Amino acid sequence: RNGTVTIANAVGNGVADDKLVYTYVPDMIRYYLGEEPILANVDTWRLEDPGALEEVLDRLDELVVKPVDGSGGKGLVVGPKASKAELDSLRRRLQDDPRGWIAQPVVQLSTVPTLIDDRLRPRHTDLRPFAVNDGDDVWVLPGGLTRVALPEGELVVNSSQGGGSKDTWVLGGNPAWQGKRPSIDLPQSVPHDSAVPIEANPNDMRAQVMQQQQMGA
Repeated sequence: RNGTVTIANAVGNGVADDKLVYTYVPDMIRYYLGEEPILANVDTWRLEDPGALEEVLDRLDELVVKPVDGSGGKGLVVGPKASKAELDSLRRRLQDDPRGWIAQPVVQLSTVPTLIDDRLRPRHTDLRPFAVNDGDDVWVLPGGLTRVALPEGELVVNSSQGGGSKDTWVLGGNPAWQGKRPSIDLPQSVPHDSAVPIEANPNDMRAQVMQQQQMGA
């Protein structure tokens, strides 16, 4: 009632998680911020684009295919691990509704030692960093969420698909850094306070690149 709380994940916020929206993020950065993206997107096929569906169908056993409105790893098919029957079924669904799917190459996540049945075993993980935006500046926090795929060889780290999490400790390095708005000429139709870029820190780039490549899984 005092107007001092903002809900980040308000009703309807999930539209930003649509996996087709992900494919347009580099263009959004160029348009609204007037700069090139710091991190590259994972190569992604929009199946409604000319020629994309045919190429994906030819390489179905090599790619990861995801429903654009899916979440928590539900509905995605990892081509190299799918059976012939699963790929045949997926092929029909893609042909019936190409707008409802995207495809990406398989990204191999790093592994870390994980306690499984009283023994340490390698399991795939990803690190999700967090940033705070106060409307003027952006701070990348020194912690994060480390998700781990517990089944052997599994690449899907989502908890809804059997994944877990690990405590993430920050042992050293530079303190959290602060992004500053560059002085640029934005298009006339875009308010100058509509977005805030995050500047690159070379010391953090390797971890962020590894994280970014599996976003949207």
